[in-house]
Amino acid sequence: MTAQLNAKELREKLDYLLGPVLSSRRSAMPLAEAIAVFDRPSQDFMLHWIEVIDRSNYEMAYQFAAAAPAALAHFDTARAEAWIIHAMDVYDRDGLHHGTQALRQFETFVRQTSEARAATFAEHARVLELFVCGLAGRRLKLDTAADAGTDTETLFLPPRIALFPDKADNLAVYRILATLLWAQGRHGTWQADLETACAAYADPARAIGLLARLEGLRLEARVARTFPGSARTMTRLRGHAPDPRCAELAATDASVADSLKLLERLYDDTDPPEAPWHFSLQTKAATVRAARLKRERSEFAAALADLVRQQVPPEKTATAAENRFSIDTAASSDGEGHREFELRLDGRPLAPSQPLAQLVDSILQDLGEIPDDYMRASGDAGHAEKEDAVADSGEEAPLAAKFDSSVRFYNEWDFRRKHYRKDWCTLRETDVEPVDNGFVESVLDRYRPQIAQLKRSFEAMRGEDRLLKRQAAGDDIDFDALVEGYADLKAGMELPERLLTRRHKAERNLAVLFMVDMSGSTKGWVNDAEREALVMLCEALEVLGDRYAIYGFSGVTRQRCQIYRIKRFDDAYDDTVRRRIAGIAPKDYTRMGAAIRHLSTVLNGVEARTKLLVTLSDGKPDDYSDHYRGEYGIEDTRQALIEAHHAGIKPFCITIDHEARDYLPHLYGPVNWTLVDNVERLPLKVADIYRRLTT
Repeated sequence: MTAQLNAKELREKLDYLLGPVLSSRRSAMPLAEAIAVFDRPSQDFMLHWIEVIDRSNYEMAYQFAAAAPAALAHFDTARAEAWIIHAMDVYDRDGLHHGTQALRQFETFVRQTSEARAATFAEHARVLELFVCGLAGRRLKLDTAADAGTDTETLFLPPRIALFPDKADNLAVYRILATLLWAQGRHGTWQADLETACAAYADPARAIGLLARLEGLRLEARVARTFPGSARTMTRLRGHAPDPRCAELAATDASVADSLKLLERLYDDTDPPEAPWHFSLQTKAATVRAARLKRERSEFAAALADLVRQQVPPEKTATAAENRFSIDTAASSDGEGHREFELRLDGRPLAPSQPLAQLVDSILQDLGEIPDDYMRASGDAGHAEKEDAVADSGEEAPLAAKFDSSVRFYNEWDFRRKHYRKDWCTLRETDVEPVDNGFVESVLDRYRPQIAQLKRSFEAMRGEDRLLKRQAAGDDIDFDALVEGYADLKAGMELPERLLTRRHKAERNLAVLFMVDMSGSTKGWVNDAEREALVMLCEALEVLGDRYAIYGFSGVTRQRCQIYRIKRFDDAYDDTVRRRIAGIAPKDYTRMGAAIRHLSTVLNGVEARTKLLVTLSDGKPDDYSDHYRGEYGIEDTRQALIEAHHAGIKPFCITIDHEARDYLPHLYGPVNWTLVDNVERLPLKVADIYRRLTT
């Protein structure tokens, strides 16, 4: 067994790890003396995590070193890791002050995690995500927080629930909480200004807490009518009878206004009993809701403008009246708070697209109706209005980005923590600027014979028949099966029934997304080869008829991950797409994890039996800072590819990096990548590789 480290040896290690935050008032010696009393495995555990946290923030590492000796007196190492990950999640999400508080308040974490049969968010996150997705309505994210609540776009759940001795019951509490937080948006909790209403009381904090309890009772009644199974579980786990003073909140038409009226009557009385799954009303929800209303109003106006372009002849659009749309809404009979609506243009009913229907549903959740001033098509002006509103709001850039519909946030895998950094990467989508420089025409002229050959081979793929052997019914005799069957018959066995062959036309039900490396290292020959390969591939794919999309990726740091649209799945291969291919140019670095997660989401939005994500790259994952170079970037990319695989996507990589054998087998597996060792051969090889991948 390795010898225990003494205080002097520990101080030397801590001086090295924590040097930037040590001073005359902050010596490493007290920390070393506190750690020295532990056995060597515990010492190694603490030193390991000091080093890991140190890579994110020196002060967090120091605070962990200070708290760890006392914490490990309460925790085993497994629960200690959960405490550390929780604190680092708080740091990533809320900053240094809250992160250090989470480290210091380990006793609170002890109380929350004392039950051995507790359910944890980390363990059940995927199940809860699927559960929330099944509730319908606007898309919602899940995250952890000390108090359950929602800002109307993210559901915040406790990191661990240990209210009951049975783990299944604790998981049921997670589902109940998620349902009630979802119901806040679905059933109109935020259609009233709750913060202003509670500010009128002598103790606003007490008022908002009591209102949360009343809203919980109202929403429980709503949920019980829609989901009888949840109603039975809540009745079983509640542990007390409903307060008769709150009976009016169970009425079918009860609203948040009824909760506010009851708050006025009960404020000076005793509080109703609290359910095990209590939540808080997060006042920041009003800010998130206001930003969403601005964004969705703009998107709604743009959607109406698209409908005008589809329904009205171009020569009449300019002279048509400004307000042509009308919408009637009515409560649905499904019990979930959905609103049925009918959209009309000049009195004629229209069938809205699914995105428009979802947009209307989201607006109805926030406002309860579609206001008359929304019924105005404004096209691009709507988007300009949105951008101006954000620009004039005076909000800080990160907050403005959060409410910008063009911005997405993605987790990133930290292999040292063995945990995700939540919403760590900020990603934006933009179009590649079309360029009319004759590039496509020159490629078509230079590779005319090869393109013609590719088209012929792809056309043959389209009409391919598969010969199915050993069929019970078919068009011809399967002689191989017949010979084997005759031998079986001579040996005294029965003659097999499957002795025929049948021709079957293979149905090509696939979608392919090409992810093109646009990092700065592709400058020159590589960039030319990528663009040539895409031109040749697109020309051949137009013959084959497969659904395909092309996106580029690049970025600088986690705050500026970029996706460049070249061709969406529903875009035609027209002059605009050709000029975008010509406009592909080297940009910044190769932060691949966020790009893979985003494009996997795009690909999963397409209905297809087979989904391929094909990457064209010239090197390994890399970025300017954030420790993304080396092992960290490779492990994040690998985790993103694993996520894609679990989502039913088949990743493949085509690279020209001669060092690819050192890392691509680890990322993609031994057979899901290929090396093109000569850049000049890339245009011809890409189409050939595609043919082999899809047959």
